Amino acid sequence: MGIFSKLTTFYLSNRIKSINNNKGNAIKDQTSLLIDLLNIGKNTNYGIKYNFGEAKDYNTFKDLVPVVEYEDLTSDINKILIGEKKVLWPDNFKWFAKSSGTTNDKSKFIPVSIDSLNMNHYKVGQDLLAQYLNHNKESKIFDGYALALGGSQQITPYSPNSGIYTGDISAVLLKNLPFWSRVYRTPSIDIALNPEWENKIDTMAAVTSKQNITSISGVPTWTIVLIKKVLDLTKSKNILDVWPNLELFIHGAVSFDPYRQLFKELIPKKDMNYLETYNASEGFFAFQDTFESNAMLLMTNHGIFYEFEDLQSGEVLPLENVEVDKQYALIISTYSGLWRYKVGDTILFKSVNPYRVVVTGRTKQFINAFGEEVIVQNSDKAISNACEKTNSSFYNYTAAPLYISSDKKGSHEWIIEFIKEPEDRKVFTKVLDDELMKLNSDYEAKRYKNIAIGPPRINFVKSGFFDYWLKSKKKLGGQHKIPRLSNQRNYIEEMKKHITRFL
Repeated sequence: MGIFSKLTTFYLSNRIKSINNNKGNAIKDQTSLLIDLLNIGKNTNYGIKYNFGEAKDYNTFKDLVPVVEYEDLTSDINKILIGEKKVLWPDNFKWFAKSSGTTNDKSKFIPVSIDSLNMNHYKVGQDLLAQYLNHNKESKIFDGYALALGGSQQITPYSPNSGIYTGDISAVLLKNLPFWSRVYRTPSIDIALNPEWENKIDTMAAVTSKQNITSISGVPTWTIVLIKKVLDLTKSKNILDVWPNLELFIHGAVSFDPYRQLFKELIPKKDMNYLETYNASEGFFAFQDTFESNAMLLMTNHGIFYEFEDLQSGEVLPLENVEVDKQYALIISTYSGLWRYKVGDTILFKSVNPYRVVVTGRTKQFINAFGEEVIVQNSDKAISNACEKTNSSFYNYTAAPLYISSDKKGSHEWIIEFIKEPEDRKVFTKVLDDELMKLNSDYEAKRYKNIAIGPPRINFVKSGFFDYWLKSKKKLGGQHKIPRLSNQRNYIEEMKKHITRFL
């Protein structure tokens, strides 16, 4: 291990104390954080409007400041995009994370301050690596390169001369990385931020196939594409022939369960390590801090104040009042001026000492056309189990209800793109249906004797379908994701216009 690697490892090892503090003092840290946020934000336009100066504790904060969604902040964010100051936060903003959540036509522009980069995104990233090194004393992760799949950036169209940039959160992070981190990452910034996604993948494969890659971070779907591209380029059957020292994959954005078996096949290494993260445009919220569970440690002293909306009662609660195994919608207040902002994710606490969570889906991604209440967590697990039982693997999927008509029962329609298609499509359909019934009692009840819902109807599509659709929407690459579930048929109907050539 080189001297720089030793220094980096030593620096990160000192972060363990902070992580342990995060576990033991979560409520105290959250209380202090809220007071600090309010003191900084009280002289902004938003702080004056909602009397932040009068909010001395959580209860008064809750009474004075409304819970909002992105649409409620659009006018304020548009003001910041054209250069107006002190709207939501005192600092001038130079960066906005551009996000669509799924693939909506309307983009979201999430403000990203230097404070939030340093106190949240990078700080959590450091603690993730520190925790990993603490669990893996013999790690050689810093003897090679960290491969990161980034998005792209551009000058804001709202004010071309303002010096304000918009881009995927990954692009924002890459452009502002601390020096020590730049030393270890690959590819170069110009390649990583190439807006032409297909060209970027080709170039990344060419460059990284000749490097000592020890870790990868990225969305599972695009990581699969890159690995396959490297294998094709090098004529290798095994990625370990190309990257023999690969030891860690840091993943997030979508559930890893459906891809777990495929990654075992792509990276046939018994001691390969996988760490899940909960990282969004709005903040880096949690990461998997132990290999014994996929639940992620909520980072409570890293620049974000959390609240949680009980999905059953609608009551909004502070961290200290949450319960294990209950569904909550996540609400945050941040050092970028997002105040009581609904992220759009649903989470479930697996423990409260320490506070560990799993992401269960999106508040607006579900199917409940017949009272079945299927969430993304159900569909991800069901399709993962079905693939395992039928010796198949998939790349992506979407599903929506088929509504009851005069001559047909209602059901769920799926589009599934396989990497390895099952030998018998009928068997796969039956297994998927059975798995959904095992995971969701409401779905099981509605499927009983086909009384309320018929069996799922699956469109089995050839490789390349979903990427083709994203490309047609000019959303190929970056943070754009296929909507896994929708309670409306707009997505699936649009996709089916392109489906014929892929059947």
